[in-house]
Amino acid sequence: MATIEDIGVSAAINILSAMIFLLAFAFLRLQPINDRVYFPKWYLKGARQSPGHGGASVRKFVNLDMRSYLKFLSWMPAALQMPEDELISHAGLDSAVYLRIYLVGLKIFVPITILAFLVLVPVNWTNETLEGMTVQHSDIDKLSISNIPYGSKRFIAHLTMAYVFTFWTCYVLLREYGIVATMRLRFLASEKRRPDQFTVLVRNIPPDPDESIGELAEHFFLVNHPDHYLTQQVVYNANKLAKLVKEKKKVQNWLDYYQLKYERNTSKRPTVKTGFLGCFGSKVDAIEHYASEIERIENEEAEERERIMKDPKLVVPAAFVSFRSRWGAAVCAQTQQTSNPTVWLTEWAPEPRDVYWDNLSIPVVHLTVRRLIIAVAFFFLNFFYIVPITFVQSLANLQGIEKAVPFLKPLIEMPTIKSFIQGFLPGIALKIFLILLPSILMFMSKVEGLTSVSSLERRSASKFYIFIFFNVFLTSIIAGSALEQLQSYLHQSANQIPRTIGVAIPMKATFFITYVMVDGWAGVAGEILRLKPLVIFHLKNFFLVKTEKDREEAMDPGSIGFDSNEPQIQLYFLLGLVYAVVTPFLLPFILIFFVLAYVVYRHQIINVYNQEYESAAAFWPSVHGRIITALIISQLLFLGLLSTKGAGQSTPVLLVLPVVTFYFHKYCKNRFEPAFVEYPLQEAMRKDTLERAREPGFDLKTYLADAYIHPVFKGDNDDEKFSMGDEGEAEQVLVATKRQSRRNTPVPSRHNGSEVPSLPEIVNEQRL
Repeated sequence: MATIEDIGVSAAINILSAMIFLLAFAFLRLQPINDRVYFPKWYLKGARQSPGHGGASVRKFVNLDMRSYLKFLSWMPAALQMPEDELISHAGLDSAVYLRIYLVGLKIFVPITILAFLVLVPVNWTNETLEGMTVQHSDIDKLSISNIPYGSKRFIAHLTMAYVFTFWTCYVLLREYGIVATMRLRFLASEKRRPDQFTVLVRNIPPDPDESIGELAEHFFLVNHPDHYLTQQVVYNANKLAKLVKEKKKVQNWLDYYQLKYERNTSKRPTVKTGFLGCFGSKVDAIEHYASEIERIENEEAEERERIMKDPKLVVPAAFVSFRSRWGAAVCAQTQQTSNPTVWLTEWAPEPRDVYWDNLSIPVVHLTVRRLIIAVAFFFLNFFYIVPITFVQSLANLQGIEKAVPFLKPLIEMPTIKSFIQGFLPGIALKIFLILLPSILMFMSKVEGLTSVSSLERRSASKFYIFIFFNVFLTSIIAGSALEQLQSYLHQSANQIPRTIGVAIPMKATFFITYVMVDGWAGVAGEILRLKPLVIFHLKNFFLVKTEKDREEAMDPGSIGFDSNEPQIQLYFLLGLVYAVVTPFLLPFILIFFVLAYVVYRHQIINVYNQEYESAAAFWPSVHGRIITALIISQLLFLGLLSTKGAGQSTPVLLVLPVVTFYFHKYCKNRFEPAFVEYPLQEAMRKDTLERAREPGFDLKTYLADAYIHPVFKGDNDDEKFSMGDEGEAEQVLVATKRQSRRNTPVPSRHNGSEVPSLPEIVNEQRL
C-alpha cells in the first residue's frame, strides 16, 4: 500500500517527466525543421509556409534567434487567447465542445475540492480509528472516511456533503447542456451549405427483378417525395478496389524511396529480396521490382473498376438520396417511408468525409447478428482483462512480490525501490496494458457495421467506458483490497468481512492517485511533444519526400481521438465523484489533470489536429449521460460503504439521491436531447428560405453531383459512369418504371402488355 513517501516519489517522477516533455516541446517547436510537425493545421489551411527560405542554410533547420528561446512558454497563454467563437470557426464545433468537457470538470471539482478540504478532511483526520484496527493503512488513509469510528455521528457531515456535491454537479450539468444545445443550434443555423444537409442515406432497398437499385430508388422517391426529390447516388461495393488503391500507394512509397536512394548514389542500383518482409527470397533490382508491382496493381485496378460497372451484385441495396431543400431531407430522414418498417430505412447521411465506406456493403439483416457476436466478444474481453488488472494490483502489494520472487526481497525493501514499486509501477503498468485496447474496441465497432466514422468513435467510446468502469475501477478496487487485506480476511469471522471491505475500499485511492499522475500528468504532457509523429515525419521527409505535395502528405496532424480520450476523461469524473466524499485527498490530483489537459488540448486543436469530421457536438448527450452514471455510481457505493460503517439508518436519506439524479437525467434528456437527434423543420425551412433569397440561381444538383461518390472513384474520368442521378430538372407528373406492377404509378407496365416508355420520353411528351 502506497504511503505519503511513495506518493511523493511518484509525484516527483511524473512531474519531472512532464517538465521534460514540456521543455522538449518548447525547444523543438521553435526549430524550423519541426514546423510542420507542431503546426500542421495552419499548413493544411494554407495560412503558413515553411520558414527559413533564403539566407544561411542552417537557418532552415535551426532557430538562431536567441530572443525566441526566452519566450519558450509563450505557447501557453497563446493557447488560451483565441475566443471560443473564433475557435469554432477555426476548428469546428466538435473541437470547441470537446474542450468544454475539461471546463465542466473544473467547474464541478474546484468548489467540491474546496468544500471537501474545509469540511471533510478535518472531520476524517481528527480520529484514531485505523490505529486500533488490523487492516493495513497509511497516513493518507487517515484523511479518508475509513478513519471515522463505527456508527459515529460524524457521518452526518459526509451525508450533507453528498447532497451538496450532487446538487452542484447537477446544476453544472444542466447549465452546460443548455449552453451546448444552444451552441449546436446556432452552429447549424449559421453553418455554410454542406452536402449532408440535403442528403439522406437509404438502406435495405428491396430488390426488384425489373429495375436496378438506382432506378428503383429514383422511382420510389419521385413517387413519394415528388416536390422535393432531386437526385441519388447508389452505393457500390468497392472495398476490394479500395484495398488495391491503398496497396498501390504503399508500393509507390517504396518506389520513391529507392529512386531517391539511387539518385543519391548512382554508382549502385538498389536491390531488394522478394520474400517475407524483404528478408527472404531472391534478390532483384528494387526500382524495377516496384515499378512492375505498380503496373500489376494498376491492371488489377482497371479490371476491378470494369467489374464494378458491369456486375449488378456489386451494387449495394443502399443509396444517398438528395433533396431540393433541407426541409425535404429532414422530412424524409425523420419519418417512416412505408408500412413495412424493415425496408426503405432512412437516416441522415453523414457528411462525405465522415462516411465509413467499408460498412455500407454490409446487408442490414446481418447487423443484428454482428452486434450480438460483438456483445459476446466484448463480455469475454472484459473477463479476460481481469487477469492483467489483478496482476497490476499485485505490483502494489509488496508482500505478494516478495513471496513470488523471494531472492529480490533485499532489493525491494530498499526505501527508494519500495517507493518506486508502490508509487509509480502500478500506474505505468496499467497504462501499458490499456495501450492496445482502443484499437481492439474500434475494430469491434467496425464489425458491428456502423456507417460513419463519428458513430464508430462514439460506439468505441461507450465500450471503452464500460471496460474502464468494470476493469480499471471495480476490478482494481476489489482485487486490490482483497490482496492487501488478505491476512485480515483469514483471521476474522465471516460477519466482519463486509466491514473490513468497507474500510479497505477508500484506501485504494492511493492506487488511483498514482494512475492519475502517470496518465493525467505525464501522459498529457507527452501528448504535446508528439514524439511518434515527429520521428515518422523526419523519416518520411528524408526517404520519401520529393515535392512540397509529398512533404504535406508526410505530415500527420492526427485528431482528438474521441474514442480513446473521452472515456479516459470520464474515468477522472468517476474517480472524483466517488472519492469526493470518501477520500478527498484524490481531488487535487484530478484538478491538476483538468487544468493541464485543457491547456494542452486547446493548443493541439488550434495548431495541430485536423478533425476528420464535424458532427456538430452530437456526442454531448453521451458525455452528459456518462457523468450522470458516474454520479449515481458514487451515490450507490457511498450507500453501501455507510452500511458497513454502522450507519445503516442513513439508507433512506441516501436513497433519495440516485432517484433524484435519475429523474434529473430524464428531464435533461427530454429537454435537450432532441436538439442533438432531430433537425427542427422550422430551422430547416428558415435556412432554405434565406438561402433561396440570397442565391436564387444556385445549381444545387451540380453541387451535389459527386459529393457521395466513393473516394476511389473521385478524380477519375469515369466519375459520371458511377453517378446514377437523372439529367435535367424537368417537373414530372408521370413516373417511368420498368416494374411489372402498376402500384404507385399510372404509367402502363408489362403486366398489361404495354411497352414501358423511358423517363426522357415521358418528360418530352409532357412538354409537348
